[in-house]
Amino acid sequence: MRTPKGIRDNLSFLTAEAAGQVTGLRAFLRHGGRAAAKRMLERSGYSRNLKLRIQEGCLKTVMAAGGGEVDLLSLRAMETVAADLERITRYCRDCVQQVQGLPGRRLPGRKRVRRMLRRVLRGIGLIDAAVAGNDIRLALRIGRVQHRLQRECGRLRRRHMRRLRRGRGVEGAVAGLFLAHYLEQMGGALLSISESVISANLGQPVSIDRYRSMKASIRRLQGPGDGKQADLSFEPIAETRSGSAIAGIGAAGSGYVAIYKDGVKRKLKEERQGVENWHQIFPGLAPRILDYRKNGRSASLLIEHLAGLTFEQILLHESEALLQQALAALRRTLRSIWRETRVRRPVAAGYMEQLTSRLAQVYAIHPEFQLGGSRIGRLRLPSLQGLIDRAQTLEQGLPAPFSVYIHGDFNLDNIIFDPGTGRINFIDLHRSRYMDYVQDVSVFMVSVYRLQILDLARRRRILRLSRAFHRFARKTARRRGDDTFEIRLALGLARSFITSTRFILDKSLARAMFLRGRYLIEQVVDTDPAKAAGFRLPVKELFIA
Repeated sequence: MRTPKGIRDNLSFLTAEAAGQVTGLRAFLRHGGRAAAKRMLERSGYSRNLKLRIQEGCLKTVMAAGGGEVDLLSLRAMETVAADLERITRYCRDCVQQVQGLPGRRLPGRKRVRRMLRRVLRGIGLIDAAVAGNDIRLALRIGRVQHRLQRECGRLRRRHMRRLRRGRGVEGAVAGLFLAHYLEQMGGALLSISESVISANLGQPVSIDRYRSMKASIRRLQGPGDGKQADLSFEPIAETRSGSAIAGIGAAGSGYVAIYKDGVKRKLKEERQGVENWHQIFPGLAPRILDYRKNGRSASLLIEHLAGLTFEQILLHESEALLQQALAALRRTLRSIWRETRVRRPVAAGYMEQLTSRLAQVYAIHPEFQLGGSRIGRLRLPSLQGLIDRAQTLEQGLPAPFSVYIHGDFNLDNIIFDPGTGRINFIDLHRSRYMDYVQDVSVFMVSVYRLQILDLARRRRILRLSRAFHRFARKTARRRGDDTFEIRLALGLARSFITSTRFILDKSLARAMFLRGRYLIEQVVDTDPAKAAGFRLPVKELFIA
């Protein structure tokens, strides 16, 4: 790792101190002695000071760079390694305190604990070389210690629990359970050190499981007999709000060949199913799944990289001509999808129910929005929840007359347009299902509005897109005889305006969106249900610069 010599030297001292503490603990478990225990307990300040020196050195390095080039991931890795080594020394002292209080130091499983500590020592012994050489193979060996310790701690824990159930050697069994816990934590610290070294080497935060999954995905991508695996590299692209990490896989100078995504198994399984459904229902729109792997509660996807630009990139950075070309392609694509997937089955999206389920998250970010009812003179203003309840009752009588297969998360950055072929593709399809098409329309329009662009000319261009998309959707609704399109869209927009504020910290923009959502709900509840078909959405007033 590229770090100053002072930081590296202090890390070597801290590594030696951690090894010394583990060695001292092994000796104490074998021979005991108050003097040995006292020596270990009195050294807490030394390891803590070394950790603080390393952290201070990393901070000074960043500040001295003054915005220049600095290897932040390596510095972050050094901080993490230092903190984890200091944790190991602390766990050693905790173990001493547990054993010290036992009468006659009667600790069952003493030899097994000493063998496990020898594993910890071996892991610590690899740290200096792994850090100095950015050696991933050594880092993986350090990480494997955690797996072995976890397995052995499980056996030790079961043995102590049997002793407790029998009522034999209760004090020793309790102390043994604590030691098993501390040993497991030492393994966790070594795993964290391992992952820090790997992350610094790859240039992005990576867990061991993710690294192995990435390597397997590269092998799957290249196929058997291909010796060019080393030519492919990973580049972090984004991290989703749901916790998934996204990276591009490609060769130097030739762009991405695939997209790697990992995260919670349930969400990636839903995305895989969504992509497969799109291939059956509307082939050619979704990317191909190249590989899917499960590992406990996590999973990974290797997805075909689609050429082109996201709609957001086009809207913010490309010419008006290209924007109109992309919009025309999107309209053609949606008309085809809505026509070919249309099912004559009424469906209710439940916009107000969706809004209610997310209000707590909105209020957590914007507590000022959580107001009860109020009064201005003789005019009573109901609370937002009161308005939602009334709108939800009204909504139950306004199902969409038909259902279509929707994207489910129709934001600008989930739509890709390839200017070379004129094709539209969809990504991030884990919420796709048969539903009211108005949901996709409302999400798209609000994702345009919430772009935090202050330049007036660009802001007007952005909002013109929302109004143009609304005209297209309204025209489609009229052709299909969808008389309640406008009032359902008002509810969908209200839901999207208000729930989107949980991702926006700009108080001015968040307030503008929240008030628009409330205004739309007020307009809906003031409408006679018998006249719902005559409701008109004030689009120009809502989407104004």
